Amino acid sequence: MNARTFLPHKLDLGAFINEESRLEGQLPVVALTRLASGLAQDLDLTPLEPLTWWAEGRLEPQRTGGPQLWLDLHAEGNLPWECQRCLQPVFIPVTVDHTVRFVADEATAAELDADSDDDVLAISRQFDLLALIEDELIMAQPIVPRHDECPTDVQSLMQSGLVAPDGTPVDELADEESATDKPHPFAVLASLKKGSS
Repeated sequence: MNARTFLPHKLDLGAFINEESRLEGQLPVVALTRLASGLAQDLDLTPLEPLTWWAEGRLEPQRTGGPQLWLDLHAEGNLPWECQRCLQPVFIPVTVDHTVRFVADEATAAELDADSDDDVLAISRQFDLLALIEDELIMAQPIVPRHDECPTDVQSLMQSGLVAPDGTPVDELADEESATDKPHPFAVLASLKKGSS
């Protein structure tokens, strides 16, 4: 008998878990649009190494009733976040190891999810496994991504005078402001600093 073929975009979870099957693969970062929108801006994501992942169905026998249905999930990659100090891309490895329990319907899932530390979802015959992987990668992003040592010398820029968050010196912004009628907020701050000294 031929082994069943499972598709990660339209996964029959019940069959996948009951057969304790395994899927694995690679995902281009650019294909994960929700994840990509939170990465460093103005960076071409096409040449990045793809993310690797695997998912495996698992049955956990119970003393009474049928076994519990579990999905073990792993994903990893090196992703370019925006450094919160210098605003330049910083590559930080991200790894996801997550387990989800699946039950027959939404009501049971909501009840068990509220009473348990485990994630519980309703089983589906058209489950998008790759969307779940993307969700988990988004939740695993670093809270404050930053370089150990920034390629831009943020410290000296800050000491030499006020700079805008994009690294532009305030003096340049003040010159731009003179060309327009609307004052730039950082130029206003610079004038306050000069007035207090």
